[in-house]
Amino acid sequence: MDQFVLTFPVQNRFSDNELFEFCSANPDLHIERDSNGNLLIMSPSGGFSSNVHLKVYHQFANWVFANEALGYGFDASGGFRLPDKSMRSPDAAFVSKPRWDSLTDEQKRQFPPLCPDFVIEVRSTSDALPQLKLKMGEWIKNGCQLAWLVDPVEKQAYVFKPGFGTKHVDFEQRLDGEDVLPGFELDLKKLLPPG
Repeated sequence: MDQFVLTFPVQNRFSDNELFEFCSANPDLHIERDSNGNLLIMSPSGGFSSNVHLKVYHQFANWVFANEALGYGFDASGGFRLPDKSMRSPDAAFVSKPRWDSLTDEQKRQFPPLCPDFVIEVRSTSDALPQLKLKMGEWIKNGCQLAWLVDPVEKQAYVFKPGFGTKHVDFEQRLDGEDVLPGFELDLKKLLPPG
């Protein structure tokens, strides 16, 4: 996914409310904010990546619906305000019920001020893998307990956890949700077209 970076002088950077209003006024754009206050505007995914996203969502959503007592799932349209002042929008996310329920209704309506417990990012054909790995590290630094980077381009995935480093997994295996998403497995083989 190609991105365009808008850089602002420090005194002109959006507040959290201004950022929410700007994103609401431009619903067709996929916008994130990095920890330096720059806005990142991403292009839509191509057909191959979009198809993989759908397959990831399907497996993830099935688990979320079967485990509603544990928490809430989110798709790529949802943004989260992280402790480092960035606003990020993962391809899929999960927040435990106690953490989500502790937010006010107003916080839930805008970009929630918390880091998800779990995120999935899916690499598009135009994404630079080193840049995505840095982003995954940012998720972990901001409090994410388990993060998966799924790379259908190279047919591999990466698992990130606090104090764990990175684990490399090929597409012949499954990713395990461990104690963050108990019982959830992402079957990587099902993400690619047959043949």
